[in-house]
Amino acid sequence: MASSGEEPRSGSPGRAGTGTEPSPTADAAQLDTAEDFEVLEEEEEEEEDLSELPPLEDVSKRPAPPREDAQPVEQGGGEAAEDPQEWLDVLGSGLLKKKTLVPGQGVDTRPRKGQDVTIRLKATLEDGSVVEENPALTFTLGDCDVLQALDLCVQLLEMGETALITSDAKYCYGAQGRSPDIPPNAALTLEVELLAARDAPDLELLSGKEKIELANRKRERGNFFYQQADYVLAINSYDIALKVIGSSSKVDFSPDEEAELLDVKVKCLNNLAASQLKLDHYEAALKSCNLVLEHQPGNIKALFRKGKVLAQQGEYREAIPILKAALKLEPSNKTIHAELSKLVKKHADQKNMETEMYRKMLGNPSAASTPGKCKDKLPWSIPWKWLFGATAIALGGVALSVVIAARN
Repeated sequence: MASSGEEPRSGSPGRAGTGTEPSPTADAAQLDTAEDFEVLEEEEEEEEDLSELPPLEDVSKRPAPPREDAQPVEQGGGEAAEDPQEWLDVLGSGLLKKKTLVPGQGVDTRPRKGQDVTIRLKATLEDGSVVEENPALTFTLGDCDVLQALDLCVQLLEMGETALITSDAKYCYGAQGRSPDIPPNAALTLEVELLAARDAPDLELLSGKEKIELANRKRERGNFFYQQADYVLAINSYDIALKVIGSSSKVDFSPDEEAELLDVKVKCLNNLAASQLKLDHYEAALKSCNLVLEHQPGNIKALFRKGKVLAQQGEYREAIPILKAALKLEPSNKTIHAELSKLVKKHADQKNMETEMYRKMLGNPSAASTPGKCKDKLPWSIPWKWLFGATAIALGGVALSVVIAARN
C-alpha cells in the first residue's frame, strides 16, 4: 500500500531530540499491518494521572536545627542557607525545576523561540545511571523537537550557562518510557550547557533535500508524540511539517524531490487526521482526509478515516459508500470489512427507528390503507350539483360587488 501514507509507529524515535530516521524497511513493515487503520482504541490507561506521584526530592532543602549562635552560621554557612533560592520551579508545580551550576553571559543572551540551539546534554535516572550523553545536540527551540523538559528550560538558559534540570516523567518519556534503558514513569535529571543559538534557516532557501529532511524530522516527532498518546503535541508537529512543505521556495526542485515532498505531505495529513480523530475533532479530521484525497483519490487510509469520521457524526448513508470504495481497492482488508459491517447494521437500525417515528407521527397506517371502506362508512356526502350551485352563487356575489363599487 505504497500510496496509503505512513502510520504513527510504535516505539520512540531513538535518543531524545536526535531526530534519527527509521529505516525504510521498518516503515514498510508497519504499512502491512492491519493496525494501520486503528479500529481498536488505544488503551486509555496509558495516560496516567501523575498528580499523586511523590514530588521530586528537593536535594537543596536541608534545614538545620535552630542554634543559639545562628548569626555566625548565617555569615559562613554559604551554600546551605542559599540553596533553596537557587532552584527555580519552572511551572510552579514542583515537577520541573532548574538550578544554575555555572553562570552564563547575561539575560540578554538567552535564546528565543524559533531559533536553532545547540546544547551539551547528559541525562541520568534517579539511581545515577547515565541514559544519554550528547556533546552537541541541535534542535529548534519551541518546536517540541526534544523532551518537553528541554524545550521549556533551555529558553531560560544564558549563553555559556550550565544548569541542572530535574524533571518528572510527564515532561520526559511519560508512562511508556524508552526501551530498553528508560523505564515507564521515570524521572530524569538533565545536565545542560547552552553552547550556541542562531536564527533558523530561511525555508525559502532550503534545497529540496534539506526541506524533505526537515519535514521528515518534524513528522517523526509527531509520530513519537502519537505513540505517547499526546495527540495535541502530535498535531503540533504534523502542522509544523506541513508548514515546511507548503512554504514558498526560491530554489528549483527536481521532479523526484517534488514527488517525495508530496509523499511526506500525504503521510503528515493522514497522521494528522488520525490524531484529530483521537481528539474527536471531526470537522478538522474530515478536512485533512479530503486534502489527502485531492492528491490521491485512491488513498485507502484517507478513505477509511473519512468513513469513520462520517460514521462518528451519524452520517451512515454517506460513510458506507466511502468504506465500500476503500474495500474495493483492498478486498482482503479485514479491518475495513469489520467497520463496514458495523456501519451497515447501524444504518439499518437508524432506518428502522425513523420508520417507527414516522408511523407514530402519522398515526395508525391501517386506517389509511383501506380508503374504499372509509368512503363507504362516511355518514354524509355532498352531491356535485350542490357544489356547482354554491360556486356559482359565490362568483355572482363577487361580480355584483365589483359593479356596485364601479358605479359609486
